[in-house]
Amino acid sequence: MKGIILAGGLGTRLRPITYEIPKPLITVKKRPIINYIIDLFRKHGVSDVGVIVSREHASDFIHWQKDWQNELAATSLFYEEKPAGTFGWLKNLRDWIGGEKFILSNGDELKDFDLTALKNFHETHNPVATIALVKVPNPHEYGVPILNGHLVQDFLEKPSHPPSEFVNSGLYILEPSIFNYADLNQDYLMIEKDVFPKVAASGKLAGMKMENSRWYDCGNLERWEKAINEW
Repeated sequence: MKGIILAGGLGTRLRPITYEIPKPLITVKKRPIINYIIDLFRKHGVSDVGVIVSREHASDFIHWQKDWQNELAATSLFYEEKPAGTFGWLKNLRDWIGGEKFILSNGDELKDFDLTALKNFHETHNPVATIALVKVPNPHEYGVPILNGHLVQDFLEKPSHPPSEFVNSGLYILEPSIFNYADLNQDYLMIEKDVFPKVAASGKLAGMKMENSRWYDCGNLERWEKAINEW
């Protein structure tokens, strides 16, 4: 199984820090956030990792790859020429992905949960996509799924009255057929808004509640500080 990390975002909520360093490369306990995601992948048998980065930050990631080369075997960089959302550039990696399921993860969150259990869940229920769901104390700040059994029927974006404490963790297991649900003529696509609703409508979008997991969104200064203190 291969894994893809989305690391091309601008990190506007962490400016001015992200004027100098891409958000996935900010550190927690002296290591870049993205390294922990790669650790998680390796621990659960992900053989090859692709990192989608902005061409603007190419030199930062090349230096990162060199500085951490002992940890980054079989890690490839793919350069996004312009912002393409969380799914738009994936069409360029279809040959690299091949005909097997793959993992897609945001690059700016710390995640510690059982990917093997997630893979087993995905294989048991056989959806097109499985979303790892994590429990948070502030679900009103995120996308909250509406579940019918193991299937995700819809998402409520930042609801004032969340139906549960589980939210989208930004990590997914996807089948290659996910591309059939995307308008590949569009350069900019968000998987959450442009792809998942179509998958859900077909009854092929699953969600697994990752119990006993840890998850830290490092998207702003307050959350980053919390991650540093608690990770």
